[in-house]
Amino acid sequence: MRTFGVEEELLIVDPVTGRPLALADALLNGSDAGTGLSHELKLEQIETQTRPCNGYEELLHQIRRGRAMADEAARKHGARIAAIATSPLAATPHTTPDPRYAEMLEKFGLTAQEQLTCGFHVHTSVESPEEGVVVLDHIRDKLAVLTAISANSPYWRGQQTGFHSYRTQAWNRWPTSGPSAVFGSLTSYRRMVARLLDTGVLLDEGMIYFDARISRAHPTVEVRVADVCLRAEDAALIAVLVRALVETATLEMLDGVEPSSVPTALLRMASFQASNMGLRGDLLDFGDFRPQPAANVVWALVDYLSPVLDDQGELEIVKAGIADILERGNGANEQRDAAARFTTRQQGSEGGPPTPEALASVVGHAVRITAQGPSADVYKDRDPVLARVRRA
Repeated sequence: MRTFGVEEELLIVDPVTGRPLALADALLNGSDAGTGLSHELKLEQIETQTRPCNGYEELLHQIRRGRAMADEAARKHGARIAAIATSPLAATPHTTPDPRYAEMLEKFGLTAQEQLTCGFHVHTSVESPEEGVVVLDHIRDKLAVLTAISANSPYWRGQQTGFHSYRTQAWNRWPTSGPSAVFGSLTSYRRMVARLLDTGVLLDEGMIYFDARISRAHPTVEVRVADVCLRAEDAALIAVLVRALVETATLEMLDGVEPSSVPTALLRMASFQASNMGLRGDLLDFGDFRPQPAANVVWALVDYLSPVLDDQGELEIVKAGIADILERGNGANEQRDAAARFTTRQQGSEGGPPTPEALASVVGHAVRITAQGPSADVYKDRDPVLARVRRA
C-alpha cells in the first residue's frame, strides 16, 4: 500500500475571547526540528506534519499527536489551538518574519495580508513524477467532493459568510490556485510550471497552488483542496479517500482508461458549489457535472473508490465515517450549531448575526474538539468511526 501523510494548519487562539494570537514564534522557540511543528505564513497559525503512514489508525494517531503537541506548546503561553479553517472573529494577521513572506506581502497586498486560512494537505506516495502527473489528470474532476466533506470555515473576520468553506474563496485569490487542466505528460506539466514562472507574477515554484500538484520536497502527489478539519477522524478519513483516488488513478492508467476531459471552467463551478453548499445542498456530480443532492455525490465517490478501498481493508471504515459526517454535518455545520446554541441560551432566539460572544463559543467548541487525546489506547476506544465499524 502507498504511504501517506498530512500537513495541518491550525489557529493559535485566546481561550477566552477566541481571537487569534500571533504566538507562533513563541510556540516554536527552542523546539526541535523533528517535532513536526513549523511556521506558516501568519504568526497566528502553526503547521503540524505527520510522518508517512500506512493506514487510517496510524495516521489518526499521528494527527492527534500533532494537535496535542501544538496545544501543549500553546498552553505554556496562555493560548490554545483550534482546528478551524478561518477565524470566526475579526483579526489583524501578522506575517511571519521571513524574506520570502515579506516579498509576498509587498507584491500581493491585501491577498497576502488577509490570508489567515488553514488548509489540510494530503501527501500520497507515487513511484515517479511521471506517475504523479497521471494521478493529477485522473483525480482533478473528483476533488471538489473533498472540499464539501471537509468544509470548516463559515465565518470570516466576524461575519457569517453564507459559505461552508470560505477558506476556499479566500485562498482562490492567489493567481495559480484552483483546478488545473489535463497535462498529459510530465513534460507538459513542467512546461506549464516554467511558463507560469516566466510570467514574473510568482515568486517561485512554491507558489504553484494548484488543487493538486507534484510535491517539490517529497516523492508524492499533494492534494490541497480541503479545509483543516474540526475532527481528527474526519481528517484521517479524507486522507484515506485521497490515497484511494491516487491508487485508482494509477490502475485506470494501466487499464487504458483516459482521464476525463471536463473543462477546467466546470471544475471551478464544482469547487465553488462545494465551498458554498458543503453537505447541506446540491453538489455537482463528477460524472455529468449536473446538480445532485450532496449525499448522493459523496456516496458516488465512495462507490467509485470501493474496489481499492476494499482491497486495502478500508471500505468499512470509510462507509462508517461518511455516514457519521453526513449525519452530524461537517465542521461548518458544527460551528454554526455551536453559535446557535449559545445565542439560544443567551437570548432565547437563534435569529440575527452572531455576536462576538457567540463566535467565541464557536472557537471554544473547536478548542475542545481539537484537544482530543493522542494515545493509541484512547483513540481506539473513543473514535466513533472505528466504534461503528466494530458494532457492525
